[in-house]
Amino acid sequence: MAPNPKKVLRDILEDLRDADFQKFRVELLERKDGVKTSQVEGKGFLDVADVMVSVYTEKKVLLVADEILREIRCVDAAAELAKAAKTAGFPYQGAASGEAGGAPTEAAAVKREGEHFVDRHREELIQRATNIAPILDGLLQKKVILQETYDQVLRLQTTQSQMREIFICLRAGDECKDIFLSILQEKERFLIKDLI
Repeated sequence: MAPNPKKVLRDILEDLRDADFQKFRVELLERKDGVKTSQVEGKGFLDVADVMVSVYTEKKVLLVADEILREIRCVDAAAELAKAAKTAGFPYQGAASGEAGGAPTEAAAVKREGEHFVDRHREELIQRATNIAPILDGLLQKKVILQETYDQVLRLQTTQSQMREIFICLRAGDECKDIFLSILQEKERFLIKDLI
């Protein structure tokens, strides 16, 4: 039987340590995008994989799994997932794959060919983001910006000016951009899905 995304996911989840699998389930629930507690709480890797495929579809499930694995710091498992997906010929580009190909989705490589997602989509983010105050709240809470910067950005007249100022703060490095992207995925979910 040829491998499918569900089989690849099951194999990866089966190999996780118990503590990491528990973290995976918790992170999956914290996404608040369709998976219910009753569907995964106390369930094994087979059930969790089935639920994920039904919620995210076979097209996106490996990308979501990659994102969660990286969030819980199971980088080796994420790399193994990318390798297995590539070997099976799935159109997948998790952050570990480092290759173009396939349609990117939410968890698609934050970096592709050396360029971060927020850099690739800078112009669209500046023009289309509207939920600036909650984004700033998240950046302040995660200590990406200081209170002074927060106040300065809020004083700017347009959302475009505010976003340009946020981008100036992101020059500190990829870690800041990663945090910014995770906040955007929460606060500007539909915009990010459209860009991916």
